[in-house]
Amino acid sequence: MAIIGDALRQAFMPRHEYDNLREEEKAWGRIQRPLVTVTVALLWFAVLLSASLSLNIVFPADGGDRPLCHDRRILPLPVVPENRSEGVELLPHAYYLTDEEAAQYYWVVVFIPSAILFLCSVIYLLAGMAVAYAAPARHACLRVVENNYCASKRGGVRCLSILNLIFAVVFGLLALFMGSSILTLASNCSTALFWTYEVFSWGLVILYGGTGLLLRRKAAAILDEGEVAGSRTIGLEMLEAPMDVTPEMARRATEGFKSWMGSSLLSSDDEEGPENW
Repeated sequence: MAIIGDALRQAFMPRHEYDNLREEEKAWGRIQRPLVTVTVALLWFAVLLSASLSLNIVFPADGGDRPLCHDRRILPLPVVPENRSEGVELLPHAYYLTDEEAAQYYWVVVFIPSAILFLCSVIYLLAGMAVAYAAPARHACLRVVENNYCASKRGGVRCLSILNLIFAVVFGLLALFMGSSILTLASNCSTALFWTYEVFSWGLVILYGGTGLLLRRKAAAILDEGEVAGSRTIGLEMLEAPMDVTPEMARRATEGFKSWMGSSLLSSDDEEGPENW
């Protein structure tokens, strides 16, 4: 409770007084990590729970009723032609999607591709979370991208950030397009499957996007060292080696500049002579 009282007191503190506080005295810095940890845990719980519910709908226990599946609220009006009796089929050529067929569509078209994408990308999500949590120290999980072309150009931390943001966009697009396709099934389980998939997808969007943005903020503070990061300094050791300039080298350099820029620019250099080098 003391840290909450400090946070409320510092929230209404003047700006100049808050800036004069040391980092260990700022309440937001102390409660930020626990809040992020609790939020991440809740998001993981929502993702796993929604995936479990959707699997229970697709594969009901002992062949019983599918959970969360209810009759549709809006049903077509029973319009009967005058020359037809009540027991005759209204639309003999219409196609009605059953709950079993809707579950099979969700399993084959929606869930399996999303699960494959998640299994291929979860390593970057977990690595990004570990690196962001260990900041500003360098974490061993950066090795998952050390052999990546992206890491060789931008560094391991920025590469992890870019990958997590890309997967966040992909899962967001899946939530939009796949979710709308589930609603068009018009079965008793469409609404339940839609909401479970939306919670699953948007939970992953928040996890990937939040991890990517957090890594992007902390990229400068994290010690991004290693084989790939060190490769960006290749060639600098050549500048550190001492080099003796001989008169012959100076003469050749002067002649090269003369042929390129003209003799008038370096006319004063001829008066000094090579012995001054």
